[in-house]
Amino acid sequence: MSKIIAVWGCPNSGKTTFAVKLALAIYERYKATVLMLSCDNFTPTLPFLFPNSKSEELFSVGVPLSKAEITQQEVIKSIVTLKGKPNLGFLGYMDGENKYTYPDYDETKALALLSVLKSLADYVIVDCTASLDNILSATAILESNAIIRLAAPTLKSISFFSSQIPLYADPKYRRNDHIVGLNVTEADCYMPIDEIKTHLKEVSFTLPYCREIRQQSIDGMLTKAVSDKKYSAKLKAIADRVV
Repeated sequence: MSKIIAVWGCPNSGKTTFAVKLALAIYERYKATVLMLSCDNFTPTLPFLFPNSKSEELFSVGVPLSKAEITQQEVIKSIVTLKGKPNLGFLGYMDGENKYTYPDYDETKALALLSVLKSLADYVIVDCTASLDNILSATAILESNAIIRLAAPTLKSISFFSSQIPLYADPKYRRNDHIVGLNVTEADCYMPIDEIKTHLKEVSFTLPYCREIRQQSIDGMLTKAVSDKKYSAKLKAIADRVV
């Protein structure tokens, strides 16, 4: 049975990078068919995941969402694949696109897209936007089998969750079931990791800083594997938990 794993959290907590690495980890560890969907049409994901790809090699998820009916064929056309990894695909928005590029859609359309993705893959990793005003993000949270709530060890992260968490008190958001993770995004300055854990209270995993990933993000190589053993071990443990 296919599973949806939603990744949500504060801005600049590394949600997209984490979602990519989790998709890769599940793909490699379980030999599964994995799709990663990025909901962000404010800062489109595909341009920095595939900066060296030709325009004809990239496709927008906005296209199937703009159709009167979302079909499996249309969704397949919007999947960007990696060479040598035929069962791993990515969906998102393209360079230059924004929330006005395509017509508005509703929850029914978002549900239809997620349903098609589940029919195509064993695992669907959804990189949600920080604001659940985004219909696709909110729908993914409601439909997911597991929700990972990502924070960074910063005062901004504390401020975000203090402000936003009360907005999702409705039981449908399953706040108490979220797997809360702390992502250490910097190494060159002191980060109050222990203090943040005390404040958030429910942190179940901490991803260590990985200089290799920082370099990959600069080089536009985030879809490549990571050799950092400490980071990889932690990622595998998370993958085992959500799978």
